[in-house]
Amino acid sequence: MSCFPDCNGFYETSGIRRGSCRATFLSARWATVFLLILAAPFLFPVAVEAAAVPVRHTEGMVRGFLVLSDSDGSRIASGDFLQTSRGGEIKTRTVLHFKDGSKHDESAVFTQQRNFVMKSYRLVQKGPAFREDMDASLERGSGRYRVKIKPRKEGREKVLNGKLDLPIDVYNGMVPTVAKNLKGAKEVVHMVAFTPTPRVIELEMIPSGEDSFTIGDLKKGALHYVLKPKLGLLKVPATLLGKMPPDNHIWIVTADVPGFVKFQGPLANEGPIWRIELTSPVWPK
Repeated sequence: MSCFPDCNGFYETSGIRRGSCRATFLSARWATVFLLILAAPFLFPVAVEAAAVPVRHTEGMVRGFLVLSDSDGSRIASGDFLQTSRGGEIKTRTVLHFKDGSKHDESAVFTQQRNFVMKSYRLVQKGPAFREDMDASLERGSGRYRVKIKPRKEGREKVLNGKLDLPIDVYNGMVPTVAKNLKGAKEVVHMVAFTPTPRVIELEMIPSGEDSFTIGDLKKGALHYVLKPKLGLLKVPATLLGKMPPDNHIWIVTADVPGFVKFQGPLANEGPIWRIELTSPVWPK
């Protein structure tokens, strides 16, 4: 969910060369307008309402086996979902090992006293499955972030450090947890999108009916949520540059004990649509 334009992507797509007044795709006037639109959220901060999601189902120790498939349904990675509790904090970690040697490792630490509050977040992606190797981390207490990124083609590593003003409902690495506690209601939360420059955006979580699936001979139902990134003032340039992020999707079992079933969407900036599902162990014959 990180398909958002940054300054480098803007220059590359528009055809504007640094240090030159000539634009092959946009006129200089329109280029200036676009840059002002991109900068507007930072020059003129807009107050947004933020409310932490209340805890309806407390989290504990969990382990799940995962499989990652591409758009054709072919398995491209396998891994684990790990969740532990210690000292009043919950740590979740999703690790996916790709067939080509790539790795996706996403973790979050949060508390659940009355409301869910993310304390820290880290995302590590490396290998040929991704356009760039990235190691991004975020701390709520200080608001500090650190992003180390190395594009696959250029091969030059770049490190970004800074601070963000984080709303109370920033939920990186926690979307399944939040979805399990909405009881079918619509909600708007916040996420930090690493583009690679971190940007705080809104994420609209919209219930879209129940879809059926089977476990052996048993028929079950899962609530389908559509996850819509809301770019605000960034929507206009993102649309014209062809970099609007796609909707993501998540399915949650809500009967009796809520649980994650499936996620569909990109895992990286401008990445392909992939699908994460629970799987069962296969024993040797």
